[in-house]
Amino acid sequence: MLDIGFQELVLILVIALLVFGPRKLPELGRALGRAMREFRRASDEFRSTLETNLELNEPGPAPAETPATEPLAPAASPPDPGSGFPSYLGGAEEPPPGEPYWARRGARLFHSRECSWGQRIPESDRTYFKRVLDAKEQGFQSCPVCEPWEPG
Repeated sequence: MLDIGFQELVLILVIALLVFGPRKLPELGRALGRAMREFRRASDEFRSTLETNLELNEPGPAPAETPATEPLAPAASPPDPGSGFPSYLGGAEEPPPGEPYWARRGARLFHSRECSWGQRIPESDRTYFKRVLDAKEQGFQSCPVCEPWEPG
C-alpha cells in the first residue's frame, strides 16, 4: 500500500483535524470506510462474474474412470459405422487424417486429437487448427489435461 510512517500519519491527522474540525472528522471517517467497503464489494463481484463467464479456472467435470476392482467386460465387436460412435475411440485404429487440434466454438481451450475432453466436443461445434500457434493466435489457451504442443 502506501509507505507512510507513524509521524507522517500523525501529521496528516492533525491537518485533517484543523481543516475539518472535531465534529466533521468522524463523519468523514465513516464515509471513507463505506466507500472503501463498497469498492471492495464491487471489485469482488466483478472478478467473480468475469471468472464465471470465462470459465478459466476449471475445464469442467473429469471423465468417469472405471474402478480397478470391477471385472472387465468381454470384448465387444467393433461399433458399426452408422452408429455415430467413431471407431478410433473404442479400438486400436489410428484416428482419421485431418486437423490435429480443435476447440469448441465460443470456448477458451483447445485440445489435441487424443484428448478425452476434446473427443466430447460434437463435430458440429468444433473449430479446427493445423498448428498450436494458429490456435494461440486466435486467443485460445491450451488444455490443461492434454497440454497440446508441437515438436520443434
